Amino acid sequence: MGKAPGRADQSAQTAGGSVKEAMPRIFRMSLLVGLMGLLAEKAWAQEPALDGLVRQLSEPGPGELVGILRLVIALAVLSVAPALLMMLTAFIRIIIVLSFLRAAMGTQNVPPNSVLAGLALFLTFFVMYPTWDQIHQQAVEPYGAGKLNFQQALELGGQPLQHFMLRQTRDRDLLLFVQLSGMKDEPPKAELPFRIVVPAFMISELRTAFEIGLVLYIPFLVIDMVVASTLMSMGMMMVPPVMISLPAKVLLFVMSDGWSLLAKNVVLSFL
Repeated sequence: MGKAPGRADQSAQTAGGSVKEAMPRIFRMSLLVGLMGLLAEKAWAQEPALDGLVRQLSEPGPGELVGILRLVIALAVLSVAPALLMMLTAFIRIIIVLSFLRAAMGTQNVPPNSVLAGLALFLTFFVMYPTWDQIHQQAVEPYGAGKLNFQQALELGGQPLQHFMLRQTRDRDLLLFVQLSGMKDEPPKAELPFRIVVPAFMISELRTAFEIGLVLYIPFLVIDMVVASTLMSMGMMMVPPVMISLPAKVLLFVMSDGWSLLAKNVVLSFL
């Protein structure tokens, strides 16, 4: 019974010592925070430009409002840049053809989606490089040098891209969207607006991609049919045909240097 008060006194002394040690730390932290606040207030008071900037953002004039709207539009365009890359370039055809190839081989997720998307992206850069080079020479460089304003650079930069899309677009698809737009007279191709060229280009790309995918699918489909009929004739109906046909299809594709042939023919389909 005599030891309990001693332990209580010892614990109280320990707690009191920890509180005494913590007090200087709290005091120093409070002093540091207060000093930082004073310095920030002094710096704000000595910088009228910051106050003016806040006032401009809160109460913008006509010129500032136009600049803010342009910034918002630029950020919106950057946010839809991946969609623009898919809609206005060769990416649609390439990624669909690669997806058809993987489905025809029956390799499930091999190659994975990231690999197919990366390959399609770099093939797109390769195909679109001449067009982007024309855009850079006709619009980007003169605009950077101050020879063109933004509207002129936009019009000149869109001409090579529109020319590329028109070369890949069928006349039938262009006529369809011209009729849907309500135009009475069909203008020349070079004068068609982007709101007609872009959807017609996408539909034509989808059709071309499915045609190439069908041509790719037929040899692998023949291998599946041959393997299935062979197993049935041998009475091996319990053996899944995929177990035999999948290695045969992969072997055929590798021995024929399929990736090189596929990349070559896809690129040549845009010329």
